[in-house]
Amino acid sequence: VMNSDDTITVDMGPPELVAEKVPTTLEANFEGDSVVEQTMECNGKEWKVTCVSMGNPHAVIFVDDLDNDIDFESDGPALEADPAFPAKINVEFVQVMPDDNHNHNHLKMKVWERGAGPTLACGTGACALTVAAIRAGKIPREKTRVTLPGGDLFIEWNNNDNKVYMTGPATYAFEGVANLK
Repeated sequence: VMNSDDTITVDMGPPELVAEKVPTTLEANFEGDSVVEQTMECNGKEWKVTCVSMGNPHAVIFVDDLDNDIDFESDGPALEADPAFPAKINVEFVQVMPDDNHNHNHLKMKVWERGAGPTLACGTGACALTVAAIRAGKIPREKTRVTLPGGDLFIEWNNNDNKVYMTGPATYAFEGVANLK
């Protein structure tokens, strides 16, 4: 949906929360056979991981300080390839930020994308971490501002239809021509 403020809202569908469907072999520890802040060891560290699929798998890890609590270039790929994630996994490191004075929750993230490494943005990741933050009791279930290296998105996990809606800017990025054989 194109909004009047030149943003676009996308229906990202409902989250998949059942551990084996994410998929992960981490032991389910939350309602509905899901994984919420389950402890695991990887890369010589202990992590609390929440697993969500938005059509692709995500491991969400909350930290107090994105700049000092992780070694992004080492922890990201180690978690991505951990045997607990048989299809590999996108890894989101998330810091809960103070209220931004706009009456929105505010989360800041870094993403290590499965098969790609660090990226500036990940729409499914922003949706997954919002769902994870709500399920872990970090934020209330309302519209959430997610700050990614490439800019902000606004995520809402709707109570009525269980779908996640993502809103963000729409700008012309490039033009190209491809010869298909």
